[in-house]
Formats: sequence, C-alpha cells, structure tokens
Amino acid sequence: MRIHCCWIVAVLFAVIGAPISFAQKPPAPTLPKGLAALVYPEDNPHLEEKVELGKQLYFDKRLSKDNTISCASCHDPDKGWSNGEAFATGVRGQMGGRSAPSIVNSAYSALQFWDGRAAQLEGQALGPIQNPIEMDMPLEEVIAKLNKIEGYKKQFQALYKTDVTADGIAKAISAFERTILSGDAPYDRFKAGDTKAMSEQAQRGMKVFFNKANCSACHTGHSFSDFAFHNIGVGMDKEKPDLGRFVITKIEGDKGSFKTPTLREVARSAPYMHDGRFKTLAEVVDYYDKGGHPNPQLDEELFPLKLTKEDQADLVKFLTEGLSSETYPHVKPPKLPE
Repeated sequence: MRIHCCWIVAVLFAVIGAPISFAQKPPAPTLPKGLAALVYPEDNPHLEEKVELGKQLYFDKRLSKDNTISCASCHDPDKGWSNGEAFATGVRGQMGGRSAPSIVNSAYSALQFWDGRAAQLEGQALGPIQNPIEMDMPLEEVIAKLNKIEGYKKQFQALYKTDVTADGIAKAISAFERTILSGDAPYDRFKAGDTKAMSEQAQRGMKVFFNKANCSACHTGHSFSDFAFHNIGVGMDKEKPDLGRFVITKIEGDKGSFKTPTLREVARSAPYMHDGRFKTLAEVVDYYDKGGHPNPQLDEELFPLKLTKEDQADLVKFLTEGLSSETYPHVKPPKLPE
C-alpha cells in the first residue's frame, strides 16, 4: 500500500509538535533598525558557534609572528573598530601607509580594504595575518600554531570536522565581523517618525547633509556608503601620491580613488581619510567645503560648497549625534582557548 509522504509528515508533526525541515538553516540574528537584510555566503551561513570561534581568533594575538598583534589591535571596539591612529601598526612597531578602516557594517561591502583588493569578508580575513608589516604569519605557520592549541582544535573539529585550516579561520573571523553592525541611531528613529529623536541642530545638519552639501551622493543608503571608490583629492598633492584603486584595476579613472567609508559611528573612529590626516570631523567638513584638492581624476561631486560656519557646525552635529547609536556594537575580548 502506498502512503502519501504528506500524510507521514503530518503524523510526525502531530507526534513531535514541530514542522520538519531537512535542510533548515540556522536563523540569522535580528538586525538593528534601519539596516537592510544581510546576505550570507552559501558556504558560510550564520552559526553562533562559528561567530564565537571567530571572536576568539579576532582577539588572539597568537595569530601574529611575535604574539603582539591581533585583528583587534587595528580594529578595536573601543576606538570605533579602528585604532585611533593615522596609520595601522603591526609587529615590531612597523607602520603601514594607510589608516585602519572601521569594520562597522563592512558586512554590506562586496569589496574590502581601502582599495577593494579583496572580495567579501572571507577574502579579506587572511590578508593582515600574512602581511609582513601587519601580523607577519605565513598561513602554514599560523595553522600549525593553532593546531597545537587544544581548545581551537576541538572547536574546528566540532564546526568543520577537521583540524585548523586557513579556510576555517577565514570563515570564522568573517562570521564574527558580520555581526559588527550599527543601526537604530537617532537618525533612524527620527526617520521613523520620532520628531524628538534628534536635536534641532542635528535636524538642520541633516538637511545640509542631504541637500546643500549633497554628502549623500556617495554616503548613501542604510549604511551611509555606496561602498564604491572615489577620488576626493586627499593626498594627490604629494610628489608620489597613493593611487588607491588604480593599483588594483590599472584603470586611469581610478587613480587616487578610495572606498567610501560608512558614516555609521563615524564620531568614534577618528582620525579620518585613508591617510588619517584629519583629527576631527570639523576638519573633514572644512576640506569638503573647499572642494577637495584639484587633480585630473577628481570626482565631479567635489566642488566648493560655500557652507556657512553654522552649516558646517550643524553638519558635524548631525554626523556625531544623528549617526551614533546607543546600541553601539561593543564587544569585550573573550577568554581564549588553551
């Protein structure tokens, strides 16, 4: 006698009290208000155990050659997930030529780093570990090192059914970084109808942002970034300027172009620009007001704004008050495996 499969499922449902899914994915975490839905890689779905492993790896200085530098050294939750300095500093006190970009909402960016040389968070995660002036650990060395730590071996076996691997490290760190999200700021509540969510000055600054200054030409969308690459003239007055995206694409129009950073939590992540030249948002606004530094590839969106001093102060107020969330994604360093 042939029994219909739907009848079997119905019987099982009645017995165990829940629907059955043979390929059910773990539920994604609830996102802060104001943010768009996250798209998770097919081969790296959200899993709390993976996030916890990634958090440990993120804060573990043993991933560096001399046990002095972790991911959190340059992307510190206490410093807006940046490092509070003009440049990133690695092992043996070596200093790079670019600032450490905040990782807040980097989950939404298809291309990573200031120049977009890596695809997705998974493509970015292993770069700093191997970089000789950052963590200076060849992959084979860091894998061997972590495989000697029983706590890591057990977690990798539980998650991936294997000992520590480079792919597993990248996926775990990325899973953790994908949880560093900022939304539900005063701006979001104001936009949702709470007219008292922002001060009058911040509201004036919002109008400057979206209208008079047209900041939203590039700082657009829920993360206040188009995650594209733009030349705003920063550093182009040097004899040998950092050419940014051009180094990757070799396209003439990309000379001096760098990725638009999110403005979420921007008040926490000073100094600003890819070379960390501006200590305050007031300096940043003043630079934009002057139209950037002229050069052949300067974006057409850059031109003198002629903002009043009040406009500039209002704009800074919007950036600091309106886009700073009370639910800032602060994470304390976890207990590390032994």
